[in-house]
Amino acid sequence: MTPAHGPDTAGSSLLSSVVEFRGGSAMIPASRDVVHGFVARLAERDVDLADTFPDAARLVASELVTNAVRHAPGPCRLELTLVGDAVEIAVSDTGDAFPTFLPRDPLRIGRHGLEIVTRLCGEVITKPNATGKTVSARLPLT
Repeated sequence: MTPAHGPDTAGSSLLSSVVEFRGGSAMIPASRDVVHGFVARLAERDVDLADTFPDAARLVASELVTNAVRHAPGPCRLELTLVGDAVEIAVSDTGDAFPTFLPRDPLRIGRHGLEIVTRLCGEVITKPNATGKTVSARLPLT
């Protein structure tokens, strides 16, 4: 699975990557590769990162893209943006239903993605857009 277009830097002071995925489950591991490249760019710019940041960022992106694959038809867009002392990880998809936070249930198998993202990022924000919705979370760098 290859993205429709590759990472893009939005400006010299703003570090971001945007990738449009065409669809399918291959978007999930591909999203982790995009995050890996973005983290490398952060390191090149000497951005101070916690040792746990790369794995946490890959997990958050992977969980958000997984939700897009499971609950929305068609393509999705992954955007990573350095915002102050955090990275905003946003996934836009074509689904119009907002994510559902299930009650905590340690016996439930699976469907813990939003719990994981919320635990790592503090909150998950969903906004409607012209073609569906965007789900985003900010992961602290340190």
